[in-house]
Amino acid sequence: MLRLSVGALRTRWQLFAGAVVAVALGVGLVQSGLQMLAATDKPVLPAGLTAYERAQVREGYVGASTLLGMSVMLAVFLSVFIVSTTFGFMTVQRRREFGLLRLVGAQRGYLCLMVVMEAGLLGVLGSVVGLPLGVVATWAQTWLLTQLGMLPSWFHAPWDQGAMWAAMIVGVSTALAGVLAAAWRASRIRALEAIVEGQAAQRVMTAWRWFWGLSAAGGTLLLVIAAQAARDLLAGLMIALVVMISGSVALSQLSPVVVPLVGRLPAFVVRGNLIADLARSGVLHAVRQSAATAAPLIVLVGLTVGLWGTFGSLAKAVGVEQKRLITADVVVDRPVAPGPGIVAASTQTAVPIAITRGKRTVYSEAIGIDPAAYEATHGLRPRKGALDKLTGSTIAIGPGMAAEGYKLGSTLKVALGNRKIAVKVVAIMPETLDVSENFFIPRSLLPAGGRTETLVKLEPGATMDGQTVKSWAEQRGEAQQRGNAGLFAALMGLAGIFTAVAVVNAVVMSTADRRREFALARMAGLTRGQVVTVALVESATVVVVGVLLGAVVAAAALAGIAAGPYGIEALAVPWQLLGLIFGTALVVVGATSALTAYRATSRRPGTY
Repeated sequence: MLRLSVGALRTRWQLFAGAVVAVALGVGLVQSGLQMLAATDKPVLPAGLTAYERAQVREGYVGASTLLGMSVMLAVFLSVFIVSTTFGFMTVQRRREFGLLRLVGAQRGYLCLMVVMEAGLLGVLGSVVGLPLGVVATWAQTWLLTQLGMLPSWFHAPWDQGAMWAAMIVGVSTALAGVLAAAWRASRIRALEAIVEGQAAQRVMTAWRWFWGLSAAGGTLLLVIAAQAARDLLAGLMIALVVMISGSVALSQLSPVVVPLVGRLPAFVVRGNLIADLARSGVLHAVRQSAATAAPLIVLVGLTVGLWGTFGSLAKAVGVEQKRLITADVVVDRPVAPGPGIVAASTQTAVPIAITRGKRTVYSEAIGIDPAAYEATHGLRPRKGALDKLTGSTIAIGPGMAAEGYKLGSTLKVALGNRKIAVKVVAIMPETLDVSENFFIPRSLLPAGGRTETLVKLEPGATMDGQTVKSWAEQRGEAQQRGNAGLFAALMGLAGIFTAVAVVNAVVMSTADRRREFALARMAGLTRGQVVTVALVESATVVVVGVLLGAVVAAAALAGIAAGPYGIEALAVPWQLLGLIFGTALVVVGATSALTAYRATSRRPGTY
């Protein structure tokens, strides 16, 4: 059995290469991620930092740990996806081989174990190749997170042997997890299929594929309806995250049904053109290959465009909410005294603050306000207590800390500048989407310095130099989006790399299965250039299908947000990202298809 498994890997190494690369990338990212997570768990901070600076560093470590954890999970998921796709495709190509083994007496369990052993060897090989990549990935991720401001310049992740062994175990485990379905299908092949191709080999949509596809599609539809009915932004955001996954699974499973429908597009656009007609026939005939290429694109577009649109909409909703909550007209970056044409002027100064509650100390910012002026320029009111009591040694809990369990009337120990005093909680504000305002204090408690801005409400017809509340609110939303941009750029880059491996792998495997088809086309009179052009048009059609279906998933995820309280105004559709993915996919898939078709037709007709 071991000899057969090694022989299969050796003779078909080109077809297994994509899965090996995927496992190697996954192992490298898991190793580097675990190594850096260990370093951020118990950070060594240099001497001389203030308590506020130490708190900021630790907060950055928390953000870095979140990103690293998401990267590890994404790498494992995509590795399993690519290995599953590879072995699923290989099982179909090797039906005759498995049938011959059954014909000479091999039992079903033998075939199943043989395929599992192939995956285990592939996992070991990918793990060995991935360990050096882990060293490079550690350096790359450290540099990236430092550039994003999550890690300080002195951060260093020492070598961790435990992370290495854990990564190797994950590598072999992902390969074995990805092959289970293919191994089961291989064990179901009958001996008769060594002689004649059975209907099972021709059928792409198996019963299980129909089950998972329709189940995921039905679940996605119910979730979209629930998001529409809820009309709540946060509920829409949470449902959107689930819809991205369930929708991607549904359309990936059902892609063999949808691909033939869209596969008629080339011939419809260019009627009577030989190349377009052949491309249409190729897409309709090679449904399995087309679906294998489109599936990674569906997942990539559905997840990345959906995620970017979801969190972009959240950031945009912050600005929309602020425009509705602020009743002022102009925002200036200096104190403004009452005067002609001014109804109210709320001067707000942000300063560092340390708040001790029990054994826990929170390092944050407090905003010094005048309660009457604040209420005159803001529509937000406390859900507990009253702001007019914010005088003397008192504090109000802002929207950013409203859910942290602070109690009205409790006493907190705070440090403001060089002063340490006890303050009483006199108000607790309601939660908002903008979490930048954590605490409010009377202006009499403000230490020297700080960052000041004034919200001014003008009389009708009065004007003042400054920023309009509309543009100020939009900038607050954009600032939050910029904070998310680095995080999503890293995750999308990772997803893009794995998707490129998956689609290239699918194209290489499908081309290897079409040498006879290309030879017959050459013998029928087509030139080598025409055969390559047909393959190129086919790949472009599949890219359009994959991106279109992925966009449908993203649209379903964003539908609940559009139905929320802020409506279309808060909806952020990442058109540029969608265009970037579409253009890159056309180039990568088209180039791979053209090169593999060119190589497959290198021999003269009649010599195949």
